[in-house]
Amino acid sequence: MGKLDQWLGGGPLISDGAWGTQLQALGLEPGIIPDSWNLLHPERVQQVAQGYVDAGSQVILTNTFRANSITLAEAGLGDQVAAINRAGAEISQRAAAGRALVFASIGPTGKMLMMGEVTAEAAKAAFSDQAAALADAGADALLIETMSDIEEAKVALDAAKATGLPVIVSFAFDTGRNKDRTMMGVTPEMAAQEMEAAGADAVGANCGAGVENFVAVCARLKEACSLPIWIKANAGLPQMKDGQIAYNTSADYFASHYAPLVAAGASFIGGCCGTSPEFIAALVKARIAA
Repeated sequence: MGKLDQWLGGGPLISDGAWGTQLQALGLEPGIIPDSWNLLHPERVQQVAQGYVDAGSQVILTNTFRANSITLAEAGLGDQVAAINRAGAEISQRAAAGRALVFASIGPTGKMLMMGEVTAEAAKAAFSDQAAALADAGADALLIETMSDIEEAKVALDAAKATGLPVIVSFAFDTGRNKDRTMMGVTPEMAAQEMEAAGADAVGANCGAGVENFVAVCARLKEACSLPIWIKANAGLPQMKDGQIAYNTSADYFASHYAPLVAAGASFIGGCCGTSPEFIAALVKARIAA
């Protein structure tokens, strides 16, 4: 039995919510790469992680979504890859304090493989360095998230698997009339089948759309493979309000989808952009009531 199966032995687990919007509320300014705060303001990053643990998250992520060498180099932080990732994993571990698992976040490079903006070799080197630093710092598992391209996801998965940790790969289904394709045209079925064949330990969906879109996507992922399913929906679609990005989904509405998501096969349920500890507390309440 794999580690994920052991962790899921008691039923679906509640993960955390958004990090970016929480860090912005603590003073992160537009244009500043959030991951840099792992070194500059570790106490504020820990405050975000702590908020989710206190709300009842059983799995929390790390503030390392953009901490690959390709993205960091563009922000002038190319020599800080190992330090930023190690700090991110350590901060979340301090907040978890044994009460939650820490799944380290690995996001896309931001470059398109098929357009030749980056080579597969360069992308793999970037993912390998990041995954190794996160594993060395004691992460329980690795989460490759917000992917839109199957090929980049495979490269990241291959790099992450070398650590020996469980690896989850999650895609952003944000395109098409039903918001059921990635920007690169990947369907839930394609994502599930390709990732299972490539050796992922779980597959999922995050970001891209509101929670009401995720029930159908979850069911399609589950039907297409035998892996656990990771689900992290947005608090609706972002809208501009008084010059600020706002999300209009309530925590209670979001949590009302807990039971339908479990019925659709979700093993991990949390929130993405616009969600907060309030959303996680509502999910925990729904889990208890289920």
